[in-house]
Amino acid sequence: MGTGVHMRRTAFIISILMLGLSVSAQEPKPVPKDSVRVFVPGCTKGYMFTAGPRTEDQPGRSNIPEGMHMRMNGPKKMIAEIKGQEGSMVEITGLIRKNDLVPDGVGIGRLRVTPGPSMSGGGSLPSPGGGQVVIDLEGWRRVPGECPLR
Repeated sequence: MGTGVHMRRTAFIISILMLGLSVSAQEPKPVPKDSVRVFVPGCTKGYMFTAGPRTEDQPGRSNIPEGMHMRMNGPKKMIAEIKGQEGSMVEITGLIRKNDLVPDGVGIGRLRVTPGPSMSGGGSLPSPGGGQVVIDLEGWRRVPGECPLR
């Protein structure tokens, strides 16, 4: 009789330990101080993600406007899974640098005036993709809706 109680107690302790391990494995990674974690629905085409319309139940949306384009960066397997969803709405979760969410220039009504390249002192042009917003993917899920054909 003592052996059965001991085995059940051991099984109980093992199950508690395994539950603790699975819970800790699912905790999100800490967010670096210069970044923010976002959850954004939208559409993909290749490595590009276009933010869809905002809904009221999206507390992690931050200030990402509808139509904003982001380059997805992440594990090849995850990128391939997301690419397989082209034409369907998906919600991606990931980290974006806070500086990428601060618009350049000066706002005038609904327009934003940004400085162009300076031709004095060297005449260098901006690098291609220099202003590209990158999202470091952490996950994704399919959400209801279809993407417009492009």
